[in-house]
Amino acid sequence: MSDDEQAGDPDELLNALVITKGHPFEREPFFRIFDEMPGLNWTHVEQPAARALQNTQEAAAYDAFVAYDMPGIAFGPNGPDFEVPDESFRKNFLALVEAGHGFVFLHHAIAGWPAWPEYGELIGGRFLYLPAEVRGEPKLDSGYRHEVTHQVRVLADHPVTAGIPATFQITDELYLYEVFEADVTPLLASDYTFTKDNFYSAAHVVLRGKMFDNSDWDHPPGSNLIGWTREVGKSRIVYLQCGDDPKAYANPHFRRLVRNAIGWVSDR
Repeated sequence: MSDDEQAGDPDELLNALVITKGHPFEREPFFRIFDEMPGLNWTHVEQPAARALQNTQEAAAYDAFVAYDMPGIAFGPNGPDFEVPDESFRKNFLALVEAGHGFVFLHHAIAGWPAWPEYGELIGGRFLYLPAEVRGEPKLDSGYRHEVTHQVRVLADHPVTAGIPATFQITDELYLYEVFEADVTPLLASDYTFTKDNFYSAAHVVLRGKMFDNSDWDHPPGSNLIGWTREVGKSRIVYLQCGDDPKAYANPHFRRLVRNAIGWVSDR
């Protein structure tokens, strides 16, 4: 089977809804990814307006949602406030997942809806801005590290990794976060060392205003998985941890992964 066959026909026009808001990013270079992507017709919407489209009726116009958003978090001088989505939204969103839709979650999207545990379960992991209980166990806040140049290793022959070399280099932000490894199909792993000395505390930033600080933060070693898939209900889901800034946006392997992911989750 050829790479293009694995990744989906590049001449097939897919419709994607790209969702943003909640985390700063450089708009022009990010949107250029989709402008230059073959076989893609895309629409952009910001949160909270996107919520009105995340139901079976409105989502029918799109083959996939590409989430580069962080809903349910409001950052303030005294720390973040976490919103619980209303019952109607939760019901509609979960009905959409059960009915079958395509979801591609990129980078900081894994931090979305922190007060709604089912959302993290859907993605397959969680980035925590504050210490929290995850699956009944107390967890420290997650870690971040900007502009890490690291090697990525492909773990599986899969349509999402079609055309991607066995290893490739990227400069990007990495996370020391919660990954539900037993519940995901691994696709990509980093050769970076995911230990506390190599990362900074997210809570130190949002509570103390201290960037690049890991003092008094004893986070245990974490997963080196930075890409995976899941199938929930009739929906296909991909999470790619890559995608922080223009250096990552311009990486041809990251771009290919995003296009492959959109194609795979759309083929339901």
